[in-house]
Amino acid sequence: MKQGKIIVPPIKCQGIKTKLIPFIRATVQWNGKGRWIEPFLGSGVVAFNMAPERALLTDKNEYIIRLYQGIQQGRITAETVRAFLELHGKKLAEQGNDYYLAMRTAFNGNHDPLYFLFLNRAGFNGLIRFNSQGGYNVPFCHNSNRFSRSYITKICNQVQAAADVMAGRDWHFAQSEWEDTVKDAQAGDYLYLDPPYIGRNTTYVGEWP
Repeated sequence: MKQGKIIVPPIKCQGIKTKLIPFIRATVQWNGKGRWIEPFLGSGVVAFNMAPERALLTDKNEYIIRLYQGIQQGRITAETVRAFLELHGKKLAEQGNDYYLAMRTAFNGNHDPLYFLFLNRAGFNGLIRFNSQGGYNVPFCHNSNRFSRSYITKICNQVQAAADVMAGRDWHFAQSEWEDTVKDAQAGDYLYLDPPYIGRNTTYVGEWP
């Protein structure tokens, strides 16, 4: 399992465990011979920093899964992300909230993972939130110049770091309810459970009882 520098993923979310990675690394007791199974993937920060050779990584949020599948398959790269964010970041700087809302409406129709990444980094306070009809409804962060050149480079570096960790490893990403993922665990696997905080789970792509 990977040690040293902490990898920050391209997805932001509330409760991200970046600062807890040293503690998690020191706490996990596992020989690494089975699969790392993570039913609440979220940003993916734990998986990217543990870097197991084999992993089953799931989340009920299909857009996070699609983004990481795209990176894994080489369809989403640092280069494609840069081109997308430079194009739409320029329009955001010119039009502000109106353009953000237009991108949000477009995403709710096309479900494109690059649109999801844009909204995730331009939305308010790292929220990932959907309404009862499944529409993404996070408001704008009110920073029209959000996508500066340095900020885009930072995101692109995060995408590349995620791709580098995945390369050569047997990782499977899937949209799944956590109960189904848990049922797939076998002897030798390490099951890492990091469920949502109480009071913050009711608008994250449906509800958990």
